[in-house]
Amino acid sequence: MPRAGETAGTGPGRALLRAAVRHSAVRCALLCLVGVGAAGAGLLLPAVLGRTLDLLLTRAPAGRWVAYSAGLVLLLALLDMAEAVLHGTTDARATAWLRGRLTGHVLALGPRATARFGSGELVARLVGSAAQAGTAPTALAASAAALAGPVGGVVALGLIDPWLAAVFLAGAPLLALLLRAFARDSSACVAEYQRVQGRIAAALAEAVGGARTIRAAGTEDRETARVLRPLPELSRAGRLMWRAQGRAAARAVAVAPLLQLAVVAVAGLLLARHRLTVGEVLAASRYAVLATGAGVLVGQLAALVRARAAAGRLGEILAEPAPVHGSRPLPPGPGRLELRGVTARRGDRTVLAGVDLTVPGGTTLAVVGRSGAGKSLLAALAGRLADPDAGEVLLDGVPLPELARDELRRAVGYAFERPVLLGTTVQDAIGLGVDTPPPARVRQAARTACADAFVRRLPEGYTTALADTPRSGGESQRLGLARAFAHGGRLLVLDDALSSLDTITEHRITRALTEGGVAATRLVVAHRAATAARADAVAWLDGGRVRAVAPHARLWREPEYRRVFGEYAEGGKSPAATEGVDGSDGAGGAEGAAVSGDTDPISRADGTDGGSDGRDGVANGPTASTRAAEATRAADATHAPPPVTASPHPANGARP
Repeated sequence: MPRAGETAGTGPGRALLRAAVRHSAVRCALLCLVGVGAAGAGLLLPAVLGRTLDLLLTRAPAGRWVAYSAGLVLLLALLDMAEAVLHGTTDARATAWLRGRLTGHVLALGPRATARFGSGELVARLVGSAAQAGTAPTALAASAAALAGPVGGVVALGLIDPWLAAVFLAGAPLLALLLRAFARDSSACVAEYQRVQGRIAAALAEAVGGARTIRAAGTEDRETARVLRPLPELSRAGRLMWRAQGRAAARAVAVAPLLQLAVVAVAGLLLARHRLTVGEVLAASRYAVLATGAGVLVGQLAALVRARAAAGRLGEILAEPAPVHGSRPLPPGPGRLELRGVTARRGDRTVLAGVDLTVPGGTTLAVVGRSGAGKSLLAALAGRLADPDAGEVLLDGVPLPELARDELRRAVGYAFERPVLLGTTVQDAIGLGVDTPPPARVRQAARTACADAFVRRLPEGYTTALADTPRSGGESQRLGLARAFAHGGRLLVLDDALSSLDTITEHRITRALTEGGVAATRLVVAHRAATAARADAVAWLDGGRVRAVAPHARLWREPEYRRVFGEYAEGGKSPAATEGVDGSDGAGGAEGAAVSGDTDPISRADGTDGGSDGRDGVANGPTASTRAAEATRAADATHAPPPVTASPHPANGARP
């Protein structure tokens, strides 16, 4: 267990501080030299002033010593300027390095980072904590230089007269105890202050993300109060922090003058005995002030304490292990995906339990299930956006962790429900990836994703800045799909990436997916029966297991499978039958058979043979239904494409 005032990430935090100091080693060395030089000049100045005063009192020539004094004052000013410049640039450089390292690690962690810390907390640490930890190299260098003043002051007192150094050293342990108590008391306060700051940042990020919902609900005042609720805790931690620093400074101020008076008193006695001159007494009083420079040390120590606490928070992020990639290339293959005994947990909950699933290369597998069944997690495991807790995932026979990172990312493409579009222009957003596809391929991918038409209507077409491109949810999804299509690869994973599309656009895209428009194995998380119907097979997840793998038409005979798509499916009709697969709200294509009385569940499963505008299915429903049924039976009879297989774990007695 960590001691009071320490965070769980203290070990990694200390390692991070050492790495930051090593990264800024040259600048720290220069800063330390400048600081020591300034301290040396400050130590010389009392001696030179004392000598000048003695010469002036005896009416001896003192011009040279006056010049020495003026030169030392000018040198101190120049060194102070250099120290300020080095201090600022070193802080900035160290902070930038810390943020770069932490950002890379967070992105390598992927979704696990936000699940562990939350996006607001991560931003608070990468911005605020990194800036505080970035001051550690300069604080350390400045502390070394700050020690030069007190140590040099004690040495100078000893050189003037050993009794002066002895008097000071008699009270020095008390100053050391005060500094130690300050470090102990302030560590816990600083850590608590930074922790509460993170809570406020997390709540603020959540509120900003839900700004539309808050505005629609009219709860702005309530949400403001929720975000700022930890403010009293922040205030209390801040007061404790400054109180600790104030107590340390007050104690140092109380002790330091006593030591200085003791030194001056002894120096006066030595002056009365003619063992010291007036100038040496002046120098001794100044050296006593330098030797008791606890105030400077308190400030430097406070900076180190804050930097150490901040580094502990950053260390907690680094303590999360990033995925380790291998170096194997992918052998030639069609994109065969295999999950063998895959178990995945989220917290204490087992989301997927012992999943065995094989998807032959070039086929389309739809993954369906109720909310919480593990569909998105399975999609994440398929391309190693997450790792299973047990079992393994293979692509063309190679376990994903053994693949080189770039090899894996070239082979697997993803499209998401809420795609984040990155880049300067629309073309940059579509081409984002390990390799940048040529413009012709970007445009072809946009056409496949039904995005080309609206992109061309933009002021600058594909070179329009993303910031100047207002988009609906469906348009963003189409650009995300185009990004996945543009990079090819062997496996394409669509994680509910069609949810915001109208049914006409969805039909066109799924037809391109299933009819050779995208040459890859396709894993589609589906929430619509029409999408599942167009897949080669459906993996039905239930209770964390694969309950069945079969064509949609066959599974549709199961009432519990129909309930996955909603209560409107209770009567045995596919939702596509009443929705129209081509975008009309009436029965369309072969799905018109369901309206016209056809009871064959296989014919109801496929609506791609209907009319393009949803009208032909009403007039010719039975005929289209018969064609769809015959096509489906023919595909089942010839086993083309290769079957998707699984070792399902049936639930509630359902047959696989």
